Amino acid sequence: MHCPSCGEEVAFGFRFCGRCGAAVREAAAVRELRKVVTVVFCDLSGSTALADSTDPEAMRATMRSYYEQMRTILERHGGTVEKFIGDAVMAVFSVPVAHEDDALRAVRAAWEMRAAVPELGLRARIGVNTGEVMAGDGDALVTGDAVNVAARLEQAAEVGEVLIGAETQRLVRDAVAVVPVEISVKGKPGLLAAFQLTDVDLEAAPVARRLDTPLIGRRTELEQLMAAFERTVREGRCHLFTLLGVAGVGKSRLVAEFLSGVEATVLHGRCLDYGEGITFFPVVSVLKQLGDRGDPTVTRLVAGASTPNELFYAVRVQLEEVARERPLVVCFDDIQWGETTFFDLVDHVADLSRDAPLLLLCLARPELLDKRPGWGGGKLNATTVLLEPLRTDECLELIAVHGGIDAETRERVLAAADGNPLFIEEMVALARENGDVRIPGTVQALLQARLDQLGAGERSVIEHGAVEGQVFHRSAVVELAQTGDLEPQIAGLVRKELIRPTAPTFPDDHAFRFRHLLIRDAAYDALPKETRAELHERFASWLERHGRDLVELDEVLGYHLEQAARYRRELGRPSPELELRAGRALASSGARAAARSDRQGSLNLLRRAISLLPEGDARGRQALLDELFVLEIVGEVDERLPLIESLERSDDRTLQMHGRIARFTYLLQSEPEHVVDAAEQAVADALPVFAAADDDLGAAHAYHMAALASWLRSRSLATVSALEHVFEHAGRIDARIVYDQAAMMMLGPLRYGPFTPREIRERLEILRISDSALTRQSVMLVEANLYYMDGRVDDALNQASRAASIADELGLGLFATFARWEAAHFLDGAGRLDEAAEALIRVSEAFEALEQTSFRSTVLLDLAKIRYKQGALDDAERLVADGQAAGATEDVINFAYGQGVRGRIAADRGDHSTAEPLAREALTYAYRTDFPGAHAVSLETLAYVLAAAGRKEEARVENMKALELWERYGYALEANRTRTLI
Repeated sequence: MHCPSCGEEVAFGFRFCGRCGAAVREAAAVRELRKVVTVVFCDLSGSTALADSTDPEAMRATMRSYYEQMRTILERHGGTVEKFIGDAVMAVFSVPVAHEDDALRAVRAAWEMRAAVPELGLRARIGVNTGEVMAGDGDALVTGDAVNVAARLEQAAEVGEVLIGAETQRLVRDAVAVVPVEISVKGKPGLLAAFQLTDVDLEAAPVARRLDTPLIGRRTELEQLMAAFERTVREGRCHLFTLLGVAGVGKSRLVAEFLSGVEATVLHGRCLDYGEGITFFPVVSVLKQLGDRGDPTVTRLVAGASTPNELFYAVRVQLEEVARERPLVVCFDDIQWGETTFFDLVDHVADLSRDAPLLLLCLARPELLDKRPGWGGGKLNATTVLLEPLRTDECLELIAVHGGIDAETRERVLAAADGNPLFIEEMVALARENGDVRIPGTVQALLQARLDQLGAGERSVIEHGAVEGQVFHRSAVVELAQTGDLEPQIAGLVRKELIRPTAPTFPDDHAFRFRHLLIRDAAYDALPKETRAELHERFASWLERHGRDLVELDEVLGYHLEQAARYRRELGRPSPELELRAGRALASSGARAAARSDRQGSLNLLRRAISLLPEGDARGRQALLDELFVLEIVGEVDERLPLIESLERSDDRTLQMHGRIARFTYLLQSEPEHVVDAAEQAVADALPVFAAADDDLGAAHAYHMAALASWLRSRSLATVSALEHVFEHAGRIDARIVYDQAAMMMLGPLRYGPFTPREIRERLEILRISDSALTRQSVMLVEANLYYMDGRVDDALNQASRAASIADELGLGLFATFARWEAAHFLDGAGRLDEAAEALIRVSEAFEALEQTSFRSTVLLDLAKIRYKQGALDDAERLVADGQAAGATEDVINFAYGQGVRGRIAADRGDHSTAEPLAREALTYAYRTDFPGAHAVSLETLAYVLAAAGRKEEARVENMKALELWERYGYALEANRTRTLI
C-alpha cells in the first residue's frame, strides 16, 4: 500500500509513513481510480543481434545494468516502473500520487534515459504519452488507450529518438524543443500527431505563467506589499511577508508587479517537490545569484559541511551584508514543498536579522499551514495575506484582455474557472484553439495533484460530495461514504481552499460548495464508472427520502438516476428498471419546465426522458407529444416534422392518430388552403379512437386542432367551445403544456368574438387557474385588450410590450409575435398609422420565419387597411391580393377585410358601380363570422361607399348599425370615431 499523504510505499502492518510520518491506517484498502497519467516506453534496438555476438554472462551483466539504470532514472524523477518486458521498460507518472509536473518529469526522465543507454553500449527508442487510464494496485498498474499509444510512439521512433504525444507536448510546451511529425498507428484512423524531442530545459517550468498581462484586481494586496517593503527600508529591519493562494490564483503575477516598482536587489529561490538536495535548493539558488558578492564559505556550509545553527548564521549574515549595500528582496516560491530545515532557516533569518532592510517574500499554497501550522505566528515583523479568487467583473476584464471567444463560451469559462486567473487563461486559450471549453491538461494536472495530496478521509469526502454536485450536503456524504465522523476532514478541506460553507437546501443540514467547479469535476472524474453508477443510485434513494419538499425534485432525481443508468449501459450492464425510473422523473420535470415556459430546459429534459423510456411506455408517449407541443410554441418546424413522421409510422393505432392530428395542426398553420375540411374530419375520426383508449391527452390535442380549424373559419364561439374541451381533458391529466397552449389560443376569440368586457373578464378567470408563465402572458394580453377597449391606449401598449418582452426572454417566439400583433392593432386604433405599419411589417416577417402562413395572411390584410389609410392605394391593393392568396378559402375574415379595402379604393377612384358590390360582398363575408368588430368595420365600409356616391341617408343608417355594435361590445375609441362620422 501507499501513504495517502506523499505516496511513499508502506509495508502492510505499519501505521505511519517512513518518509513523511503521516498516519496510513486508512490506506489499507485497495482503490481503483480514473487518472490522467504519463506513460514512458523504452525498448532496445538490435539487442538480439548483440546477444548473438556477446558472451551470455556479459550480456546478462549489461542487461542488469540497463534495467537498474533505467529504474534509477525513472524513480529519481518520480515515476513508477510497472514492468520490464523483455528489452522494454514501461513506467508511469502520476501513480500512485500525481504531481502537477508529471508530464515534464516523464519527459526529463526519457531525455536522461536517451543519453544513458548508449553509454551501456546499447541503442533504444522511447515513446511518451499522456492520457486517461484506470489506475490501481494489482497485476496491471494502469490500463487504457494512453498506454497503447505510448507503446506505438516508441515503435515509431527512430533509434536514439524520443517521440512524445500531442497531449504531453501541450503539458510541457515551454520546457522542450520539438519537431512535429505524423505517424500511422495500428487501430486508429488517419495519422497521429506526435513530436520528436530535440532538447529539454532542465530548469524551465512545463508551461510558463504569463506575467505580461495587466494586473487585474489585487490593488489592496499590492499596497500591503509596498507598505511592508517601505517599512523595511525605513526601519532598516527584516520583514517576513507570505502570500498564500491556490495554484493559479495570481501570486506570481502580483509579485512581478510589485518587483517592477521597487528599488532593490532581488534574489529568487524556488522549493522543489522532488530531486536530490532539495532541502537547501532555494537557498543555493539565491546564493548563486550573488555572484562575486557571495561568500564561498557560506556556499560550502550549505553544501553540508556544517551544523544547522552554523549554517543559519552564515546565510543570515550573508543576506544582511547584501541588504546593507542596497535594500534586498529574497523571494522564495512554492515553499509549501519546503523541508523542515528550510522553514527553520527562514524563521531564523526573520527572527534574528538586524540593521538591514531585508524583505523575505514567500509564496505558498494553503497546504503550507498543514506542514507548518504556526508559520509567521507570534512575529511582529510578519504579514500573511490570502489571495482570494477574482470577482466576476475582474474575470470579465481578464477574459477581455485575452479575447477571441463568444458570449456563451465566456459564460461557461466564468462558471468553471470561478475566479482563478490561470484557469481562465488556459480555458480561453483552449477555447480559441478548438472551440471547446473543458479542463485544459495544465489545469487538470494541477487539480489531480492537489487531490492526490489529500489524506484518504479528505479524498473520500470530496469525491462523495462531487457526486451530488458543486454544492453538497454533509448528510448526503455521510450516506454515500457510510461514515459519521467528517468534521476533521471537512475542516481540512475548507482550510485548503477546496470547499467553503454555503447555505443548505435541506433544513437542519450543512452544505458546502466547491471553490471551483473544476475541482469538483476533477474529483468526480477520478471515480470509476462502476463507482459513479452505484453512488448516483444511492444518492437518488437518499434524495427521495430527504428532498420531498424540493421544487426541482423530479429534475434532480432524474439526473442522478440517468447518470447511474448511463454508466451501467456504458459498462455493458444496462438496467431497464433504472432507465424507467430516470425517464419518468425527467418526463415529469420536462412537462413542468414547459409549463413555466423554460423552452430549452423543457426540450432538454423531454428528449432525455424519451431516450430512456421503453417503446410503448405511456409516460414516454406523453413526453414525445409534449415535445411536439413545445416545438409548436417556439416555432421549431425542422425538428417538429420528423417527430410527426415517427408517430405516423407507429404500429400503435392511437399513436398513428396522434401523428395525424399533429400533421393537420402543422398544415393548418403553414399550408391552410384546402386543409380545413380534412382537418375537421381527422378530429371526427380521432375522438372515438382516443375515447376507446381512455387517452385524455389525445382528446385534448384533437380538440385543440378543432379549435384551430374553427378559428380559421372565423368562428369564435365554436373555437371557445373546443378550447373548453381542451381545458377539460388536459386538466384531468395535468397536461400543463396543452392547457397553456389553449390559453394562448383564447386570445383571438376573446379579442374578436361577441363578448362584452364583463364576459371577457369572466372567461379570464378560467385562464388564471393555471399560473404558468405562458398563461400569465395570455392573461396580460387579454388585459391589454380590455385597456384598449376602454380607450386606455398607452396602458394597452405598455401591457402588450411587457408581454412581448417576457415572451422573448422565455424563448416563446410565436407568443411574442402575437403580442406585437396586438400592439399594432392598438396603434392603428389610436391613429398612429406609421408605427402600426412598421409593427405589422415586423410581425409579418416573424410569422413567415415561423412558417405560420395562416396568421401571416391576416396580418397582410391588416397592413393593407393601414396602407389604404396612409393613401398608398396601389400598395394596399397588392397586400390584399397577397393576403387573400396566402390564406385558406375558409379564412373568410381575410375576404371581409380585403373586399372592403378594394371597395373603398374603387369609391375613391369614382368607380361607384364597382365599389358598392365589393362593399356588400365584404359585409356578406363578415356576417359569416361571429366577429362583431368585423361586422362593424364592413358596415362602415358600406356607409363610406354609399356616402361617396352621394347617398348620405343610406350611409347614416349603416353607420348607426356599426355604432350600435361598437357600443354593445364596449369599444370606446371606435364608438367615438363612428359618432363623428354620423
